[in-house]
Amino acid sequence: MEQLKRKWNNLRKLSLRQAITKIAIKIYETVYYKIRGQVIKLHPININPKYFENFTTKSTFLFYSSEENLLYTRIKELKIEQQILEEANEICNHRFNLLGSRETYLGSSIPWNKDFKSNFIWDNKYYKFIRTVDLTNDADVKIPWELSRFQHFFTLGKAYFITKDEKYAYEFKEQVEDWIKKNPVEMSVNWTCTMDVAIRSVNWIAVHSFFQSSTVLDESFWNEYNSSLYSHGKYIMNNLENKGSYTGNHYLSNIVGLVWLGIYFQSINVKNLKGNKHHKRWLEYGLEELEKEMFIQNNEDGTNYEASTSYHRLVTELFLITTIICNKNGIHFTNGYMTRLEKMCGFLLDITKPNGLAPIIGDADDGRLLILSSYKSWIKNDFRHLLGIAGTLFNRNDFSYCGKDYEEDTLWIFHHYRTKDEEPINYPLLISTSYKDGGYYILRNKRVYCLIRCGELSFRGDGVHSHNDQLSFELTVDGEDFIVDPGSYIYTGNFRMRNMFRSTEMHNTVQIERSEQNDFDDQNLFYMKEQTYSKCIDFKKNFFLGKHVGYLKKHNVIHQRSFSLKENYLSIHDELIGENNIIAQAIFHLAPDVNYTFTDNKLILMKNSTIITINKIDNFQVMDSYVSGSYGIKTPSKRVVVEFKRYTNINLKFN
Repeated sequence: MEQLKRKWNNLRKLSLRQAITKIAIKIYETVYYKIRGQVIKLHPININPKYFENFTTKSTFLFYSSEENLLYTRIKELKIEQQILEEANEICNHRFNLLGSRETYLGSSIPWNKDFKSNFIWDNKYYKFIRTVDLTNDADVKIPWELSRFQHFFTLGKAYFITKDEKYAYEFKEQVEDWIKKNPVEMSVNWTCTMDVAIRSVNWIAVHSFFQSSTVLDESFWNEYNSSLYSHGKYIMNNLENKGSYTGNHYLSNIVGLVWLGIYFQSINVKNLKGNKHHKRWLEYGLEELEKEMFIQNNEDGTNYEASTSYHRLVTELFLITTIICNKNGIHFTNGYMTRLEKMCGFLLDITKPNGLAPIIGDADDGRLLILSSYKSWIKNDFRHLLGIAGTLFNRNDFSYCGKDYEEDTLWIFHHYRTKDEEPINYPLLISTSYKDGGYYILRNKRVYCLIRCGELSFRGDGVHSHNDQLSFELTVDGEDFIVDPGSYIYTGNFRMRNMFRSTEMHNTVQIERSEQNDFDDQNLFYMKEQTYSKCIDFKKNFFLGKHVGYLKKHNVIHQRSFSLKENYLSIHDELIGENNIIAQAIFHLAPDVNYTFTDNKLILMKNSTIITINKIDNFQVMDSYVSGSYGIKTPSKRVVVEFKRYTNINLKFN
């Protein structure tokens, strides 16, 4: 009923001509989809595998046999064989831990169309008629989508490379054939999101060279594999996710998939496909759009306009890895493109905390393009794997230093990593800095890292991946996280928890009488129209002053907040400008492993050997809360809530 009301209200906003046109298009599409669905059911989409006989890509991706001995030597040096084999064996045993599922055995036959957390199964039918989201149940479509991205294949490929044990090639073969059989083109839930079709294509292509010499994989398998990949490309081109007001990471992944597929099929004999030249168009279109989207989606300062650090990581990876693959195949981008990409990596460097982790600002769903190392154990809020790669691409010592713990990622991309004999790299001198376009301000000294959020909501104010986090902050002292953003936890699998984690009370800012900074509809999980219009008033070496007007119409006040950082001291001043009798709450979410005590009118926070003392704190409570470090997982924590009128000073001393 609520959905019908929203659709009716949207129609009322259109002119009569626009409304009639929209209704006519909807009727046409409904009829067309019904006919097409029936046709495909009777005559499944299938490109004859014989068209791909004798085809082997001549393009270069992540692994090629001429570097085999060098790669093997360096894997030995890194001492990573055991971890790779253990993870690959778990994959062969069909044991997966995806999006908070915990370690789960999926059975001898993988249920590709099942959310194995809730046990909900999507029936196979024409993809336009599959309901992927139903807020009345707890099914999460991201589970089958994530599994069908096949990001575990790279680990299987590595295991085969190390051992030449055909069991890994056999598992690769079994999964590909089983997936193709159970997911006919356009006829399953795994064809409902073009982004996932594209990421699946990239992961299939990325492991192709690993298994090329396998005796288990005969020509008939490769023909079927290539036929399916070609169908993926045709599907992506016909279902691009660029129909809304703004493009984002979904559309970017679409064109990345087209580029990879276009490069992969560059050397195919077109005669075999009866003059079919789709792959040439994929590459041309993808390259043109990549250049364009670099400047549409990313601000001049290198930040991404989805206003999420996690999605910034994903978008950077999509651009970065694909750019390198293009370069390997003689395709290069403009200087402006490369400069903007370097700035994107610079932002990742600057937001990285002394402990190597990044704050999770805005939405986070653990999205990746390729998982090149530690498939089972990669840390969701550690973005440094990209910085090692960026250090080599841009010849930046500061990037390389920050990414030095992720040598394996750099190895698979460039077949190289820094050795002890090479020029030493020093720790980069990181200072207070601002990213005004993205709305991030970072205060730093030798002991303290403090990131403040103050900027536009995502997609230029539509708030698709934004939270109510204006003037919120994260605080790390001596490398220990004390005050953190609680993250996202989940999307459509539990809309109430989704809304809780994006609410004002779940951020380190000020809330007035349970009002939201930006109002949102409980049922519309990816929309939050801008009401805050945050603004930085002043920023200098270790001082920030900002405000937002999200409470102006609701309570006739403007929230203004300042941060002043000294060597062993942080002062936070909140002021409500306007109505005098408003009661507000300043909220501070503690990291789960922070201990606390209250004595002599002082709140003392403790973590390992670091102690923070908050002096003269009145009218406060310590309440139960949650923190989510990765999608689908929430950890109990505490939040400190300080009640005040008009203004309050919170002074934190670092002992």
